Amino acid sequence: MKTSPPLISVITPTFNRASFLGQAVESILGQSHSRLELLVVDDGSTDGTRALMQRYLGDERVRYFHQENQGQSAARRFALGQARGEFIAFLDSDNIAAPTRLATCLGALQQSRKYDVAYGDVIKIDGDGNEISRSNIRRYSGRILPQMLQENCVSMNTALARRCVFDSDVMTVPHRRVADDYEMWLRISARHRFLYLAEYLAYYRVMREQISSDKIGRFDANEAILNDFLREYRGLITSAELRAGWSGFMLRKGEYHASQGRIVAALQCYMRALRHTPGSRRPWRFIARLAAFGLIRSRNAG
Repeated sequence: MKTSPPLISVITPTFNRASFLGQAVESILGQSHSRLELLVVDDGSTDGTRALMQRYLGDERVRYFHQENQGQSAARRFALGQARGEFIAFLDSDNIAAPTRLATCLGALQQSRKYDVAYGDVIKIDGDGNEISRSNIRRYSGRILPQMLQENCVSMNTALARRCVFDSDVMTVPHRRVADDYEMWLRISARHRFLYLAEYLAYYRVMREQISSDKIGRFDANEAILNDFLREYRGLITSAELRAGWSGFMLRKGEYHASQGRIVAALQCYMRALRHTPGSRRPWRFIARLAAFGLIRSRNAG
């Protein structure tokens, strides 16, 4: 007897993205894996999102909810409580899923029960849908917690997770409006294994007004998230992993400051990295590069 394929619940929180939401919805309804439900949670939009969604409600796979504005993390938590699928996926309302995204991740997870989350790479596009770049940060498989301490390597818009990963620890944490995706995947990575698929599974739209464009604000939020996480999960991390994680995080933050010409702020971050890993040459390389950059700037100014 042939069994039905698993039901996948796709969660899309949205706030004033009516100009892009239709493309996101259609990319899910057009998936090669058709046994799915799409839960769109309208987080208090004022731009005609409700009217736009009416055209899709004739498809029994689409479920639309409206709530007062509480932020996308609250919208995701609400949708998780409503979802009926064995697997959970997310798609932000200004992004687009590749046609085989769900089938690719589902097939990988069905082949190996030792992984609970499968994810891949994105193609960056602009507001008009034009391709900007196919470059992605380095991603990992297996126990990725040590890497997650340094940065979020999991792409929200490509991931597919077993329902079991969304336990009370993940769903009841004090989510922030910035970097809430990092907070969620960091906590999941403490107890579950990830599988990275070297395939482009979504189109990620890059626009200036996005929350993620505030890089320093995101770094600050990530640092607060790390501190909260370590208070609860310290027993799952070795001292060496903790030191390497903080060092890598500070080097990344310093590198961004340096790219913006904030030499003092960059040096402060590099010194913090050095205090975490005094025996590593890596912080010294960043400091030397920063010194050379400062010398060149002073010569040019003179």
